[in-house]
Amino acid sequence: MQARMKMNQLTPLQIREQLISEKVGRIGTLNLDGTPYIVPVHFVLHKDKIYIHGLSKGQKNENIRSNNNVCFEVDCMRGLIMHEEPCHVNTSYQSVIINGIARLVACDDTKKMILNLIVDKYTPSLSGKELPLQTVIKTSIIEIEILNCTGKYFG
Repeated sequence: MQARMKMNQLTPLQIREQLISEKVGRIGTLNLDGTPYIVPVHFVLHKDKIYIHGLSKGQKNENIRSNNNVCFEVDCMRGLIMHEEPCHVNTSYQSVIINGIARLVACDDTKKMILNLIVDKYTPSLSGKELPLQTVIKTSIIEIEILNCTGKYFG
């Protein structure tokens, strides 16, 4: 582990707060040819798992079907730490990196519950509105079981 990582670790509570408050995360999967594929996503933390919604067809779902090992990342750049020398300018930030196992959720009731949590997070003014069953059925929900998680900050 890098020296800065040892000194600037986020606590489990800080990690949880960042996963709740951040609006965009990035999921990393592996393509069939072994090359990485990273895509920004909306997400929600629920019962210590990450949930992502999206289209039922697509590259990230295909990748998960062939290799369910994933990486998930969120970060927040708070600002620049200025210095008179350009090479000494730094960044104030927080980041969380998760390694996990992904699976595609099949149960429509679970999908509906997660979609309602996503609505609550991103569009709270629409909370409580009924989700059309066809939309729930056609939507993909990815569940990430967290195997390990690290968080760090600087500045």
